[in-house]
Amino acid sequence: MVMQFEFLKVKEAMTAEPINSPEDVARFVVENLEEEALIDRECFWILHLNARNRVIEKELAAIGCVNSCIVRPADVMRKAVINGTVAIIAVHNHPSGQAEPSNEDRGLTERLRQSSEILGIQLLDSVVIAAHGKVESIMRS
Repeated sequence: MVMQFEFLKVKEAMTAEPINSPEDVARFVVENLEEEALIDRECFWILHLNARNRVIEKELAAIGCVNSCIVRPADVMRKAVINGTVAIIAVHNHPSGQAEPSNEDRGLTERLRQSSEILGIQLLDSVVIAAHGKVESIMRS
């Protein structure tokens, strides 16, 4: 019997600069997700980071309706495990134009934090984006 091994390839970073602080998260979001903030329904993205905190993938994890989006932590974590992701940043938009996190946003962030902790993947931040460059961190509010 011949055994064959298949290895996953390391993904190249999409960003040159690492994300090391809340200010870096906000800057990345404003510079790279401006169009996404204007979408007419809630969408949920995961930014996958490598060991140097550089973004290796921006994944659209869920699409909802005008005022909600169902996100299963298992779906988020599946891709993170496949990618060999070291850390993630959760991002979603509020079509209302207000970036203030809801109670549902806070609950989801806590479930993502618990799920990522179990898997050894760091949840660096969870942010809400809205029109005109508005960004609010759920983890720091």
